Amino acid sequence: MAVVNFFQTGGPFMYPILAVLALGIAIALERYLYLSSTQRNSNRIWSALVPLLKKNDFEKAVTITSGNKTPMSHMLSYGFSRLGHTRRRSDLEAAMEEGMMEVIPELEKRTHYLATYANIATLLGLLGTIIGLIEAFTAVAAADPSEKADLLSASISVAMNTTAFGLMAAIPMLFLHSYLSTKTAHLVDDLEMVAVKCLNIVSDQGFK
Repeated sequence: MAVVNFFQTGGPFMYPILAVLALGIAIALERYLYLSSTQRNSNRIWSALVPLLKKNDFEKAVTITSGNKTPMSHMLSYGFSRLGHTRRRSDLEAAMEEGMMEVIPELEKRTHYLATYANIATLLGLLGTIIGLIEAFTAVAAADPSEKADLLSASISVAMNTTAFGLMAAIPMLFLHSYLSTKTAHLVDDLEMVAVKCLNIVSDQGFK
């Protein structure tokens, strides 16, 4: 097969590039599943909380958030923990901001590795090509003059395989990094929106 031949003739640097690509895809898949699950659960919990907050039923609201481990529940739990101790909106807002500062790193965790792995794959490809070219010119120097042109062109073609494979690995990882970063940013925006909506609802219940 052409793909197998392309990989086998690329030299030893093809294997670390493949390992970096596999690791990047694994991280991207885990982050996508986590962020998607978080989004679904957050939407479900918020839909359940709104009517409770509007009815001033904070006890059930606390039960729902404390029994769930989503970032949104964690953030709201910080605010709800102050309900029995203060009647000031600013206190609840400060508590929710504290909770948000704790959950944002969890949302962003490992995503930045994808950009790093993309750079590593590209550099490994270039390094493999440079080493391959050095070996090719060294071999050609000792070859028969009539065979030098053919041997050099064949060696350069093989050496360039690592650069091509490095770019083939880097491009999708950069795309995945951009996609997951955007998805994470949307989740953070949703958290901020939920915090404001929650504070507005609670303020209507007598908080100042």
